[in-house]
Amino acid sequence: MNIFIDVRGSTPIYDQICSQIKQQIMSGELAENEMLPSIRGLAKDLKISFITTKRAYEELEKEGFIYTMPAKGCYVAPKNLELIRETNLRKIEEHVDAIVGLAAACKLSAEEVLEIVKFALEGEK
Repeated sequence: MNIFIDVRGSTPIYDQICSQIKQQIMSGELAENEMLPSIRGLAKDLKISFITTKRAYEELEKEGFIYTMPAKGCYVAPKNLELIRETNLRKIEEHVDAIVGLAAACKLSAEEVLEIVKFALEGEK
């Protein structure tokens, strides 16, 4: 499992850990029921506080991405396709909000924005 921390960025470290682990789970890089590094081990590897790593794991468990087996460790939860879909929908909504803000700043019409989106979607085919 590879995690890179940007200490200069504005995103909290626990959030960086969460988003990177989620991405690795959703992409299949981390398999279902795969054991994750221990909280203390990950904190040591990343040279960060144990508390920060613990918070990241707690968030991931709360969101259903991992589960904990007492005295055994944390594991990747079986994929919940609906959970993954919801997570991706939230990301899309955040990006759309940013697009709408940029479009308003450039005084683009709704039709122009839709044209840009359609063009991008055609490029994905």
